[in-house]
Amino acid sequence: MKRISLLSAILSVIVMTTAVGCGTSKANDSSKGEEENVLVVYTARSENLNNLVIQGFEQETGIKVEAVVAGTGELLKRVESEQKNPLGDILWAGDETMLSSSKELFEEYVSPENEYMSEAFKNKTGYFSPAFADPTVFIVNKNLKGDMKIEGFEDLLNPELKGKIIFGDPTSSSSAFQSLVAMLYAMGKDEDPFSEEAWDYVDAFLKNLDGKMANSSGQVHKSVADGEYVVGLTWEDPAANYVKNGGNVEVVFPTEGAIFPGESVQIIKGAANLENAKKFVDYMLSEKVQNDVGSQLTVRPLREGATLADYMTPFDNIKLFDNYDEGWVSENKEAITKEFTEHLEMTLE
Repeated sequence: MKRISLLSAILSVIVMTTAVGCGTSKANDSSKGEEENVLVVYTARSENLNNLVIQGFEQETGIKVEAVVAGTGELLKRVESEQKNPLGDILWAGDETMLSSSKELFEEYVSPENEYMSEAFKNKTGYFSPAFADPTVFIVNKNLKGDMKIEGFEDLLNPELKGKIIFGDPTSSSSAFQSLVAMLYAMGKDEDPFSEEAWDYVDAFLKNLDGKMANSSGQVHKSVADGEYVVGLTWEDPAANYVKNGGNVEVVFPTEGAIFPGESVQIIKGAANLENAKKFVDYMLSEKVQNDVGSQLTVRPLREGATLADYMTPFDNIKLFDNYDEGWVSENKEAITKEFTEHLEMTLE
C-alpha cells in the first residue's frame, strides 16, 4: 500500500489536473477501454484498519492501492472538487447520514456480499455499503477522572468537568456529528431528538465544554489519552485501541444509549478504475475480512455471525436507542448542523 499525505495528495491533484489540461491522462482515458492495475482509495479510517484491509486486498488481487489519508470532511470536499475529473476511485469515510445528500458523487453498486450483512447494515440505497461499525462512546482518562462519575451524557454537565471535555466539530466531522445525534436522542423529550429539551442540553453541554472544540476528530481521543482532557466524545475504534494496548483510558458507552453508524465504503462517480473499485467493496464485505477485523482489531464487523474479540465490549452490555432512525437523521442532517451552529454561536457570545 502506498500512503499519500494530504500535502502530497494536493500536489498530486495539481500535477494531474495540469496534465489533463494539456491532454488526456492515462488513468482517465476511457478510450483505451482498459484499467490500470491500480486503485486510489480516499480513506479516513485508522492506520490499523487501513493496513489490514488494504494490504490484504493487494496481496489477494495483485492490485496496487494508493491511499490518501485525511479527515472525512476534507476527503468529501476533495471528491466534490474533482467531479469533472475524478482522481480517486473509492471514498472510505463517513456513513449514509453523512453522505446521503451527496449521493450524486457516487456510483450505484450493491456487492454480492451484501446479502450476508446484518439486516440493519445492508446497502439499501444502492450507493453506500456499510462495512464496519463505529459506535459513539466516551473516552475517559482514568488518572484524571478520580472519583468523578462519568457514565452518561448527564454526567458531562458536572461543573468539575468544565473545560476538561473535548469535542469535535459536527459540521465537518462524521464522528462528532454522530456524537451530537446520540446526545440529542439521549436528552430529547418523549424520544424526540429535535425537542426543545434536547437543545437545552446542548446549550448546557457547550457551556461546560468551555470552547474546547477539537481541530480534528483524531485530536479528541489523542488529547484524552495524553492527559490533556478528562473525557472526549469520540468513536470506539481509537478509544478501544488505547485499551487494547494498555493505555490508561477507558471506553464508556453512555447509559442513555449509543448509536451504531455503519461506516460505509462507496465508489466515486466516474472512477477510472471502476472494476477494481467493485472488487475492493466485495473484499471489505467478505467473510474473511470481516472475521479478521473483528478478531484482530478494535472495529466492529457488520457481517452476520462475524467474530468479535474478547477485549471489545460485548454487544449485550451496550444500550442502543430503540427509536434511532437513520433515515430521519439523514434527511435532517443539514437542519441539525445548522441548529448546532446557531447554539454554538449563542454560547460563544
